[in-house]
Amino acid sequence: MVPLAAILVASCASGSPPPDWQLGAAASLAAFQKHYLEGNTNLAEVEFSLAKAEIRKTGRADLLARTELLRCAARTASLEFDDCPAFEKLRADAGAEEVAYADFLAGKRERAASDEPLSRLVGSGVAMRAGKVTPTQIAAAIDAASAQGWHRPLLAWLEVEVRRSEAAGDRAAAQRYRRRISLILEGK
Repeated sequence: MVPLAAILVASCASGSPPPDWQLGAAASLAAFQKHYLEGNTNLAEVEFSLAKAEIRKTGRADLLARTELLRCAARTASLEFDDCPAFEKLRADAGAEEVAYADFLAGKRERAASDEPLSRLVGSGVAMRAGKVTPTQIAAAIDAASAQGWHRPLLAWLEVEVRRSEAAGDRAAAQRYRRRISLILEGK
């Protein structure tokens, strides 16, 4: 999925500066993503509400639907699954790309991940939801979240490894992952 902020800024590219609503929505969506992945839910929700308010000024349900998918993708990357109900309310007005992406998030469609860290995390989250995640994908998700400093998805993926290690009877690995979790939680 093309980043929403880029779509918003480019959607009215006519050589003149973008309208204020686009700049405000793009900035708020970027802040939402940052705060959400860093685990600051309150700030993330404030920024998301600001972005939606800016987009509502346009009366364009397709852009609002795309915005809701951004939230669902961030949740999927963090292994927080739902059926993306806010998008579903807007599905009838969403474009084909948005519908395809919603179907991908629900595990109903395949999609190649890009090299972008969030895209890789979302792809791994979709595989997890479908019960098809591999140990390599789990390790890559942990590495991606760790490299970005995104502790919300990092904690979720480390918990997956704790459960996997315990199920395999590998107490040493489970303890190693728990120590990593503790280290992250100490900084909160």
